Amino acid sequence: MSAPVTMSRTLTRLQARLRGQVGKAIEDFAMIGAGDRVMVCLSGGKDSYTLLEILLSLQRSAPVGFELIAVNLDQKQPGFPPHVLPEYLTGLGVPFHIIEQDTYSVVKRVVPEGRTMCGLCSRLRRGALYRFAAEHGVTKIALGHHRDDIVETLFLNLFFGGRLKAMAPKLLSEDGRQVVIRPLAYVAERDIERYARGRRFPIIPCRLCGSQDNLQRVAVKRMLAEWERTYPGRIESIFTALRHVEPGTLADTRLFDFTGLEARRVPPMTAAEEACLDETCEVA
Repeated sequence: MSAPVTMSRTLTRLQARLRGQVGKAIEDFAMIGAGDRVMVCLSGGKDSYTLLEILLSLQRSAPVGFELIAVNLDQKQPGFPPHVLPEYLTGLGVPFHIIEQDTYSVVKRVVPEGRTMCGLCSRLRRGALYRFAAEHGVTKIALGHHRDDIVETLFLNLFFGGRLKAMAPKLLSEDGRQVVIRPLAYVAERDIERYARGRRFPIIPCRLCGSQDNLQRVAVKRMLAEWERTYPGRIESIFTALRHVEPGTLADTRLFDFTGLEARRVPPMTAAEEACLDETCEVA
């Protein structure tokens, strides 16, 4: 394991900003409460390392007590270094567990060459993590998705799925048994990248799907990056829009009662009321 990293003043300020953003998301969406046992899903990527470290920092000063346990799913991908995460987590002093399940072979066997592997891989990974959570008294499952992931998902569903749908900062799993939280919902990916470099996290690349350059998500990420270069602040503006939705301006009859619109209509003014528009008077 690498030696402890001394925090520079710039990195300390960045950590403080991340703490503030994560703390605000936890407060806004009631993500963590007193006595919660929070499972942090650790992949070995920059996002989950940052999530774990910021939650540990917040845990030390939080007004309520909660537990953290780091969990990694070893999917048996070729070249995966099994010693990296245990050594890192032991040095950090955080409780952890490594789940060993060969989902890699399943995905390679089932998904045809050249097709996107992320869908099946994600389902298998979720199944293994949810089972562990149910068996170990976990009350919240924390994932490392950040603000940019949420915006990218919005456009993926918009362009390729015909749905106005993103990632919720907090949700109930499909079976209704698990509460999933995304404490990095307010955090920009560029800040996570800077923080991960500064902290020198032992990054483990995903060799299963990381080399798939034709992924739709990669195309959307490139599009958003170009927008951000041309119009700085656009990604933040789009994310802000997700927090200020006006259902009546869209076209989903499940979200807005268009049929009952007439019932809310204001009755026409009487002649006496119209006369009062031009002068001060009281209408009986």
